[in-house]
Amino acid sequence: MSLEVRIYSVLLVSSSAGFCDTMRSLLPENRYAPVNTASSISSAKRLLTERSFDFVIINSPLTDGNGLRLAMDIADEKNTIPLLLVKGEEYPEMLDRTIRNGVYTLAKPLSRGTAGVALAWMAASRERLRVTEKKELSFEEKMNEIRVVNRAKWLLISELNMSEPEAHRYVEKQAMDRCVPRRQVAEEIIRTYSS
Repeated sequence: MSLEVRIYSVLLVSSSAGFCDTMRSLLPENRYAPVNTASSISSAKRLLTERSFDFVIINSPLTDGNGLRLAMDIADEKNTIPLLLVKGEEYPEMLDRTIRNGVYTLAKPLSRGTAGVALAWMAASRERLRVTEKKELSFEEKMNEIRVVNRAKWLLISELNMSEPEAHRYVEKQAMDRCVPRRQVAEEIIRTYSS
């Protein structure tokens, strides 16, 4: 078992206060905080524009729709895991419509055990997204470094009449000799020759 305990933020979307109370009893504060509620699709959308949540649990139907579009829109976001709860008779059709979009869909009534398993699956999916987000950030950082180094090389080419290989070698050698990152050398070159 990991020593790191993740805490997940949750938005419960339901027109039933009883549902929200029941779900809160399944969401201990040491694992799920904050737990916000919305009674309609429109109020859920407002909350989602104000902040992000790890999980959004939608109890269909709502006063202003069945929540299907909301769940699919949430699934399009990179960092939120939606769970759509639907009536048992609607489940097969809703599952066909949501599965392609990455929306977890379960039939009601929901047992405590099934809810616990669903929350565990959602946590696993959220952790997988965290890994992907870190990789994306790392890739973006690397691309930014390449852009900065290339800009510095072009300044060396234009200001000091170096060839591209000479400019490249200059940046690399400065970084190695001074034991600093290439980006730092490139930024210094840009400051020197851009003013």
